Amino acid sequence: MFDITVAAVVFGVVFLAELPDKTALAGLMLGTRYRASYVFAGVAAAFAVHVALAIAAGSVLTLLPHRVVQAVVGVLFLAGAVMLLAKKDDGDEEPKRPADQSFWKVAGAGFSLILVAEFGDLTQIMTANLAARYDDPLSVGVGAVLALWAVAGLGIVGGRTLMRFVPLKLITKVAALVMLVLAGFSLYEAVAG
Repeated sequence: MFDITVAAVVFGVVFLAELPDKTALAGLMLGTRYRASYVFAGVAAAFAVHVALAIAAGSVLTLLPHRVVQAVVGVLFLAGAVMLLAKKDDGDEEPKRPADQSFWKVAGAGFSLILVAEFGDLTQIMTANLAARYDDPLSVGVGAVLALWAVAGLGIVGGRTLMRFVPLKLITKVAALVMLVLAGFSLYEAVAG
């Protein structure tokens, strides 16, 4: 059954964590060179694959005892917050330009770039954690996919403008704070459980 509250929480957490990631910058670069709808189609498909894999991993975690799952989820959220706070800006990687501007070439370039760059990424790990925490694959999957698609859309269409008004460091700190709160709740549940 779909839970809008779970989807909204997942959307917020994943959205904030993904904004400072290189995906938004890659989407911005691809969007400035190629037709935005073609880029978005490829990027959106890659994110759907990533979320499906993360939901599957999170669903496996729900088979463990509740206290163990909450402890693992809490530690992983804590590690995610530390990773966000310790993250250094490593510059932009320039994607290879397809030989032509056809839908399949451009969408394929976007799909390939995101599929490789995001595999095992923080937001994929977070999505698996959230799937384990809430034991609601549909709501978590919808929230995560919509958040990733929203960030990709922002990156493709208006990333430059957003970054002028919202400092990347602030977005990163807010995402880390949200993850610390989730880690605290999960660890509390594991101990009090």
